[in-house]
Amino acid sequence: MDALNPIHVIERLYERSLDVLGSLRNSARAADGQVRQAPRFPITKVSELVGRTAAAIREAEKDGRLPTVERTVSGRRVGYTLAEINHMREVFGTRPWRTTEDPLAVIAVQNFKGGVGKSTVSIHLAEYLAIQGYRVCLIDCDSQGSSTTLLGYVPDLDIAEEDTLYPFIRNAEMTSLAYAVRPTHWDGLYLIPANLRLYSAEYELAARIARAEATLLNRLSEGIASIADHFDVVILDPPPALGTISLSAMRAANALLVPIPPTVMDFTSTTAFLAMLHETMGVLQERGLPVDLRWLRVVATRADEQKSMQRELLNMMRNVFGDTMLRTVLKDSAEIDNASARLMSVYDLEQPVTSRETYQRGLTYLNGVNAEVETLIRLTWPSHAKRLREEGVL
Repeated sequence: MDALNPIHVIERLYERSLDVLGSLRNSARAADGQVRQAPRFPITKVSELVGRTAAAIREAEKDGRLPTVERTVSGRRVGYTLAEINHMREVFGTRPWRTTEDPLAVIAVQNFKGGVGKSTVSIHLAEYLAIQGYRVCLIDCDSQGSSTTLLGYVPDLDIAEEDTLYPFIRNAEMTSLAYAVRPTHWDGLYLIPANLRLYSAEYELAARIARAEATLLNRLSEGIASIADHFDVVILDPPPALGTISLSAMRAANALLVPIPPTVMDFTSTTAFLAMLHETMGVLQERGLPVDLRWLRVVATRADEQKSMQRELLNMMRNVFGDTMLRTVLKDSAEIDNASARLMSVYDLEQPVTSRETYQRGLTYLNGVNAEVETLIRLTWPSHAKRLREEGVL
């Protein structure tokens, strides 16, 4: 009879699933030489990222302003790490960091329906911005830990309770989130990971808020403020539900990115999400906890324009959302799926998993979406106004 006990059955299924995830993690680490490393960049890409010609970079290496790049036995350059690229930005004065007059960008990637590509958008946006030279912190607020997983960790094997938001949320005497911030294999990108203990935080917060402690919804905002001086952008990946952690993320955010696949069910769900969001923002405002957004954008995700119904829905979404919808569509890509299966992002891949054409298409969609978001961030920074005018954005 014990084998039929649903509690024991579920426990065994959980343990087996965790073993599989551990094997996937170990396989990925073995392929990366145990320590995950970001790909290197060729000098043509480095020139674009740094904003200087390849000749200028080589000249700086010759005169000692930059260290010479590592070479193979045959004398071929092995490429530059992101840390080396960021050092170049320091030397050439092309770091895109915000100044003290610019507000920290806190972006919640939010939808109350699962499977819309929320974590895919979060992780690729975080890595893209790090590649561009920004200081980024990705805060995984979801107990499922999808963003944490895509950065190479298995939440309940590699991440303990004290590594997450949980201690800070439950202990009002803690004054800083710095304890949970960890570096990643991307220079300039940091992570506050998640695991299942955040699920408990939902209930604890709800119970305490019910006892008229509504200001607890400010805890995440307070935590972000405690580390704000070290970052240009903070990206929040909240749970796909309207719970206390999602409300805390809304309070902390000053920008909102809403992923929506072009399907009838996802559009219907997002319509409900917008209705709940509107009502919730009103209630928070009445309680003296307003949500202050500098911008809000919808991004179409997991789109397959080979399907006529999806094409029609995309056109409808453009008509409905107008300027609040990003121009670039994040299309369904086998390369994104293949990277995720390896607990990676597309930016992590050293080479295509499928074909170069599929890889380049996936990269083009991701770069297009992320570049639009980067521009929205820069538009909120007074120090970038001159450069945005020179680029023809303003």
